Amino acid sequence: QVQLVESGGGLVQAGGSLRLSCAASGRTLSNYDTAWFRQAPGKEREFVAGIAWRGGSARYADSVTGRFSISRDNAKNTMYLQMNSLKPEDTAVYYCAIDRDRGRLSTTANRYEYWGQGTQVTVSS
Repeated sequence: QVQLVESGGGLVQAGGSLRLSCAASGRTLSNYDTAWFRQAPGKEREFVAGIAWRGGSARYADSVTGRFSISRDNAKNTMYLQMNSLKPEDTAVYYCAIDRDRGRLSTTANRYEYWGQGTQVTVSS
């Protein structure tokens, strides 16, 4: 059984930082492309950042490039999202996900097979 558990969300002022964690069981994260998505109220789920299974190359949405950083600790089977210089528009529920395949680092949500329950990030102005 595959399980993803996100943590680290919370309330932060604009300009602040948070680090999200995604702990996995039932799948070795380094064998798959994995990603963070977010969904704000009334909006579609959108890609935030992804990390490739081999080599750990990363891909970011334009809106977070230069502010967010994705990483993975293979020994802990955990993925992270370091979020700096947070803005009110970053407010959303953040989800981690494992791709059905690997090697494409997709930005499309329906390509991803397993999802965590989400963690709320709220940025106040």
